This record gives sequence, structure tokens and C-alpha cells, in this order.
Amino acid sequence: MGPGLSTLLLVATDSIGLYVVLGVVVLILLWMIGTYNGLVRVRNHCDESWSNVDTELKRRYDLIPNLVNTVKGYATHEQEVFERVVQARNRAAANEGTPAAQARDENELVRSVRQLFAVAEDYPDLKASEHFLQLQEALTTTENRIQRARRFYNANVRDLANRIEVFPSNILAGLYGFKKREFFEIEDSSQRQVPEIDLD
Repeated sequence: MGPGLSTLLLVATDSIGLYVVLGVVVLILLWMIGTYNGLVRVRNHCDESWSNVDTELKRRYDLIPNLVNTVKGYATHEQEVFERVVQARNRAAANEGTPAAQARDENELVRSVRQLFAVAEDYPDLKASEHFLQLQEALTTTENRIQRARRFYNANVRDLANRIEVFPSNILAGLYGFKKREFFEIEDSSQRQVPEIDLD
């Protein structure tokens, strides 16, 4: 084998090695770009779904004063319940903290609305009022929408957490400062309390 052929083989081997190294670098770059973009997409889904939750919560806040005023017209001596509902509503509406902080205020609001409905149970004329029934239906519909929005938000939070924790995407998530989000857990105001039965 002459010196020309061995030089050619050496150059070809070096070229193949160079192409392999370039191919690996390109694959790593493509993986990094795809993983980073995936993390950004899931984070944006979390932001969007939280916005949907916020919209539905505001719809509830708008309904509650009308509901309180309607019940007030029939049950004037239940002032403490009315004040509790209004205070809980105002606290929840003013909360702009984390989902966990918002959930605490929302759960208090749900409990106070349950008390308001318990008051309404004692007034047959109120329960038969068309306006009250419409408000009750609107609130039930809103509660269902809140639950759907909450589930969608929590699913996105779970997906983001998975991407942040799973290897190898956790490397990029840590490198670029992606943070997990809090789940939003609230009670459903349409749920009824289980009655206590005293057998004594």
C-alpha cells in the first residue's frame, strides 16, 4: 500500500469520526431544543389553565352578593351568616397569592356558602322563589366549571412536575430554573355534608 492510499484512508477515517462527533452534537442540540420547548409549553399551559380557574372564581364572586341579598330578603335575622359569606367572598376575591393560599380562602368561602344554603332550607318561600332557584342553578353551574378548570390546571401542574423531575429533562429544567407549581385543591360547594345519626 502506497503512501497516497494510507493518507487517503487516514483522511477518510478522520472524516467519519468528525461526522460521528458532529452527528452526536446535532442530536444533543436537537434534544435540548425539544426538551426546553416542551418545558416552556407545559409551563404556559399551567399559566393558561390558572387563568381559566381565576375566570370561573370571579364568576362565582359576582353571583354571591346577589344570592346573599336574595336570602336576606327572606331571612333577615341571619345577619351573622350573611356577614361571614360576604367577608369570605371579599377575602377570596382579594387573594392574589399562591394556589395554596387561594385554596384556603376558597374553602372558607365554600363553607360559608353551604351555611347560607342551610339557612335557605328553613324558608320554604325562599326555596320556591324563582330568583333564588336561578341563582342556585347559576352557582351550581359555576361550581361545575370551577371543578373542571381546577382539574385541567392540576393536570398541567402534574405534567410540569413530571417533566421537571424525570431524567434527563430534569437537567435542563434545573439549568433554566423551571419550578414546580402548587396544586389547587378546593371543596365543591355542591357537596352535601354527611348527616350525623345519633343512635342513642
